[in-house]
Amino acid sequence: QVQLVESGGGLVQAGGSLRLSCAASGRTFSTYVMGWFRQAPGKEREFVAAITWSGGSTGYGDSVKGRFTISRDNAENTVYLLMNSLKPEDTAIYYCNAAQSRILDYWRDYVRGSWGQGTQVTVSS
Repeated sequence: QVQLVESGGGLVQAGGSLRLSCAASGRTFSTYVMGWFRQAPGKEREFVAAITWSGGSTGYGDSVKGRFTISRDNAENTVYLLMNSLKPEDTAIYYCNAAQSRILDYWRDYVRGSWGQGTQVTVSS
């Protein structure tokens, strides 16, 4: 049973930074892709970033490229999302996802994965 616990959300002014954490447990994650998604009120869930647990290959959504960085700490079983140059439109609940997959297949496989409870990020203008 995969368990994912997000933390690090909060209120920040536009232009500021936040770092989200996702602590993972319950499996050996070497064959997993870990991802971040977000959902704003009234909008569909949006892909933000993903990283392979083993090799560190990454992928980003177009709206966050160049501003957000995903990383992982294998020893701590934790995935991070560093968010810089935040904009009001980044306001959303951010969710961590874990799915057995490869980075190129994650667009299809994430739906079968596990989800955390989410953490709220609010960016004020």
